[in-house]
Formats: sequence, structure tokens, C-alpha cells
Amino acid sequence: MAEDKTAKVEETTEATPKTAEAVQDTTETVVEKKEQVPAQDPKEFLESFNWEKYEQGIEKVEDAKLEEFEKLVSENFVDTADEEVVKGTVVYLTDREAIIDINAKSEGVISLNEFRYNPELKVGDTVDVLIDIREDKSGQLVLSHRKARTIMAWERVNKAHDNEEVVSGFVKCRTKGGMIVDVFGIEAFLPGSQIDVKPIRDYDQYVNKTMEFKVVKINHEFKNVVVSHKALIEADIEEQKKEIISQLEKGQVLEGVVKNVTSYGVFIDLGGVDGLIHITDLSWSRINHPNEVVDLDQKLNVVILDFDENKSRIQLGLKQLEKHPWEALSDEIKIGDKVKGKVVVIADYGAFIEVVEGVEGLVHVSEMSWSTHLRSAQDFVKVGDEIEAVVLTLDREDRKMSLGVKQLTPDPWTDITTKYPVASRHEGIVRNFTNFGVFVELEEGIDGLIYISDLSWTKKIKHPSEFVTVGDKIEVEVLELDVDGRKLSLGHKQTTENPWDKYEAEFALGTIHKGAITEIVDKGATIDFNDDITAFIPQRHLEKEDGKKLGKGEEAEFKIIEFNKDFKRVVASHTAIFRAEEERIVRTAKRKSKANDEAKPTLGDANEALQALKDKMEAGAKKK
Repeated sequence: MAEDKTAKVEETTEATPKTAEAVQDTTETVVEKKEQVPAQDPKEFLESFNWEKYEQGIEKVEDAKLEEFEKLVSENFVDTADEEVVKGTVVYLTDREAIIDINAKSEGVISLNEFRYNPELKVGDTVDVLIDIREDKSGQLVLSHRKARTIMAWERVNKAHDNEEVVSGFVKCRTKGGMIVDVFGIEAFLPGSQIDVKPIRDYDQYVNKTMEFKVVKINHEFKNVVVSHKALIEADIEEQKKEIISQLEKGQVLEGVVKNVTSYGVFIDLGGVDGLIHITDLSWSRINHPNEVVDLDQKLNVVILDFDENKSRIQLGLKQLEKHPWEALSDEIKIGDKVKGKVVVIADYGAFIEVVEGVEGLVHVSEMSWSTHLRSAQDFVKVGDEIEAVVLTLDREDRKMSLGVKQLTPDPWTDITTKYPVASRHEGIVRNFTNFGVFVELEEGIDGLIYISDLSWTKKIKHPSEFVTVGDKIEVEVLELDVDGRKLSLGHKQTTENPWDKYEAEFALGTIHKGAITEIVDKGATIDFNDDITAFIPQRHLEKEDGKKLGKGEEAEFKIIEFNKDFKRVVASHTAIFRAEEERIVRTAKRKSKANDEAKPTLGDANEALQALKDKMEAGAKKK
């Protein structure tokens, strides 16, 4: 067809211009001939009409015919000057291109790359195209199918968004935060939160699937499209939700699906309406996490416990569908029976034992051991332990039970006077400290207290930790025994001889001992005569003969001026040693004066005595 049109144009171009008269004669002749010939078919007329001859004035056409011609041209031929999407027909296919007829002066060309999505393209197919180039270097009309599809796709997407229409899309792949969906050839974004009303754990299950969506947002500036599948589901659910809410009643049993599991409970989808089963309403037994009872997507029956006025918060229960375990508890269990159970909870005051599912008893810490020195329940048991106990109390109406473990063994205090009489000596283990003493365990259930004053004969102990540590073995002697009060008073120092008995003679008043100053304190100094005896020297008793005072580490002789065995107090003095010599000289002088009344001592006698004392002191100083 293109070749025929080109040939006609060439023939017209080669035609020789005619005179006005010749043109008029020719026109009249043509008119006469056409009056004689039947009306020509419009299509044939359009194909045979030479527009160039008409423009050059070679041929003249009646106005009616010209109007008809223009009408047929506008209806049958495309104006290639307009940038709009038109329909075209595939007339020929090559290995690389498709020839498309759009009813223009010539056919257009489109690369087959633009039809990769449609490998079944064939001659005769109708496709959308956009006039890309009216005439390239070779005079060829260039068309674009890809651009046409994009324009048409955006028009369809905008129309779907404005009219809130449902569109189909192909899920191509996953991306950060959601999925990429092909809608009309446009890549749209499907956020993960808009895939379904319930949380999605496996995004890959939607890849390569065709789904229905709603266009929820279009950004024309950045050419972004956001779609939602959830919006379609919510529309259906909203109707179901209204119907379900209108029929809700307390005590009603409904079927639901586990939608989400949290640490505090389980959310159940009741068919568009969500309800919560608190962890305490999942099972009559204690559980640490709801996933011990239910699984995601699990179907189960639940009972409506409560809801607010708007019925937007629905409280559900699962355990209420079963009979309470206390009601099913065997009548054969009675006080004094032995039962076995598992430790489910531990508190400071005791441990809860699950005897049967949903039925628990408390073992108070005081019922775990015969020991009167109470400790934490964690010292005896841990969660998950299987233990045996004795039923102490049982109240079926209040659903309470108390148990005891120590009752499984004999009470060690029954023959305490035989095993641990007063003055008997034993070995125990240090179990605990207090500010006033040490608790020592002689055997399971038998604890005794050693007061801090009964730890050592000689050492001054401020806190028991200075003397022993927890876990140490220690020798003790029973000092007192209170059977009714279940108390033992013990002593450790009593297991050894009291060293103060022998020190009483060794460090008697007036005895002189040699030693070095150990430490200087506020009111004096201390000196260690041995491992047990630490004496105190008052400030004024540190003075030496030359008037100076003894310092730390300085060795000298000391006189015992106080010894108290009960309070373990020893006081010594260095000054008292040379002061005693002065007093002796004065006493001697007085005796001489009394013996010789006639020969009273003169001033010379006194000076001689003082000179002798002075010489003695100087001699002693030189010797040092």
C-alpha cells in the first residue's frame, strides 16, 4: 500500500503544469464524465484522489465533494502531528521489528523488544501505539508501543484510583518493607502491612501470584503507586464485624483463630472482630508463656467473658470451657495423706506445688525443714522439682491446700536432750551470720547460736565474719538447751582452756615486762605482749626519764598497773618504773629523819641525796 501511494505521488510530481484554460477544460471534462458515471465509492475516491494536483490547481473539485473528502480523511486517517495513543494493526513482522499500520500516509516501525511481554504477537493483532517520530532521517514513521502502554496504564491507574475500582496485579518480587506488583504494566508498591489484616510471616508465599488490589495512593511527581489488598479484605470484614458485634453476649461460645501470641495473652480473630485471652484465662494450670498452650493459626473455641460498651474490647476465656480442677479433685485426698507434685512457683515465704493439673498447695518455708532458723524457699527447692509432701490443711470451698515436707522425716528435737546435753561438745557447720553471733547447724533441723562473746577468749571481735566464714566447720559446746522453745545456745571458746587463768599470775599487778609500742592511739598507745595479751598505755604513762615520750616501735620496760580477767583489760606504764625509784629515795630520807631526831638532816644532806640520784640517772643515760 505504501508503494502504491508513493508511486501516485511521483506520477503527480512528474506531471507537466498546464495552462488555466487547459485546466478548466480538463475540469469540465472530468465533471461531465463523473455525471455520466455512477457515484464513486468513498474509499475508492479517497485512494484515487490526488491531493497534490488539487493543491496546485490542476484539478478542481466541487465543494460538496471536497467536504466529503475532508470528512473521510478525518475519519479514516491519523494526523501524525498529534501526540496521542492510537490503535494500530500489525501488517508485517521481521526478526527485529514490527510494521504497524495506523491509517497514516505510511506504516510505522516498532522494535520487537517492546513486545517481549507478548511473545505470541502475530500479523493482524491490534496494539496501542504512540507516534514517537513523525519522520526520521529515512522518512520513516517511528512508533512506540512501550510509551503507549505507559500512558494508557497511568490513565487506567488514575481512573481506578478516582473510581475506587478493584484492579488485578501480578506480584513480581519481594522488596524492603513489602512487595512489587505489576498493575497494567506499572510497578506498584504493596506495603507489608497492606497484604492482609493479620500479620504476615512468610512474604514469599505471595510471589508470582495474581491478586486483586485497590489503588490507595498515587504520587504524580515521583510516579509512585501504592496498592492494598488489605483494603479489600477490610471492606468484607467490616460487614461481618457489625453482624458479629450485634450478636455478642456474655457466656457465648465462638470459634476463632489464633491471630497473635504475646507474653501477656493471645489475640483471637472471631471473623473480623479481635478478642483477647489473658494468660491467666488460658489454663487452670500456671504457665510461663501462652505458646505453651496455643499455636499461631490454631482454631479453637472460646467463651466471651466480658466486653466494653462499644464492644471494641472483648475479653475471652479458654479454661472456662473446662471443669475447674478443684471440682474434679478426688474425694479420697484428705489431711495427713502423702501427695506428689511439681514445684511451679517459688516465693520468699514458700513454694507452690501442683498436685494435679490446676490444683496447687503451698509449702511454707517453715514446713520445709525442722530447723528454727528460717531460710528462703530457694535454699530447699527450685522450679520444676518433683517432690513429695504431706497434706496439712485442705479447704475445698476456698480451694486452698497447705503442705509440709519436714513431716516426712522424724522431728530431731524429740530426743534432743539425749543427743545434745548441756556441756557436750560437737562439730557443726557455719550456716549464717548476724551482728550478734553465728548460727551453726549440728544436723538437719538442729541449729544453735554462738554469741559473738563466746567465739574467743582473747580476741575482741566486732563482727563474726572476722573470725569464721559460712561453710566452715567449727567445734562447739552446748551451753544452754531450751526444748520447748527449740533453742540451743552454743560456745566455741569453751572448747579450749581459758588463757586468762594463767595470765592472771603472769601479768599480775606490779610485774614488769619488756616490749615495743605497737600502735599510737588518741589517748595513749597499745603494746602486744603475746598473741592474746594487748595492753593499753595511757598518754601520761608514755613519758620517759628525759621528759620525752615513747614512739611507735620503740622498745622499753613496762609495769602492769591494772589487770581485769573478766573484761580482758590490761593497763601498763613505762613512767611508773623510774617514778617508783624517786618515791623510794624520798621514803628512805623520811625514815632516816625519824630515826635520828637529834641529828636532823641538813640542807647538805638533801643535796647529797639529790646529787646521787642525778649521777645515777646520767650514768643510765650514757649507758643507753
